[in-house]
Amino acid sequence: MKFTISLLLIALLSFVSCLYLPWWAIGPAAFIVTVCIHQKPLKAFLAGFLALFMLWGALAWWISSRNEHLLAQKVSLLIIQSPRIILLILLTALIGALIGGLAALAGSFLRRAIGLKKEEELSVPHGNEPMRGAEFGNQAG
Repeated sequence: MKFTISLLLIALLSFVSCLYLPWWAIGPAAFIVTVCIHQKPLKAFLAGFLALFMLWGALAWWISSRNEHLLAQKVSLLIIQSPRIILLILLTALIGALIGGLAALAGSFLRRAIGLKKEEELSVPHGNEPMRGAEFGNQAG
């Protein structure tokens, strides 16, 4: 469930951030989502990778189809020296996916490094909740 939610949030936040910011804003978007939603490093990498692979692949295909793939075919001939447009779209999606996956992996490692392992550690205890051992020593008077 957390994997699906983080995948959708990474895709959504990346899409919205790229409307107003440069293309590399997908990295901080994946990083922020992964810091906020706890996942193991492999799952975090896969969430960022898959979210941006699907997002950038779909966007590249949609933008290319708007002009009947004319520009994509010419660029494909220049870069990968093949007239197949799908290879250029897959290459575009792979670049975005690697950036998103590595940013999400970095977010997972940061979360582990600062010691946030469970969602309960992010919440503030209310007055009627029992205090844990470390909180007894910090209570004033």
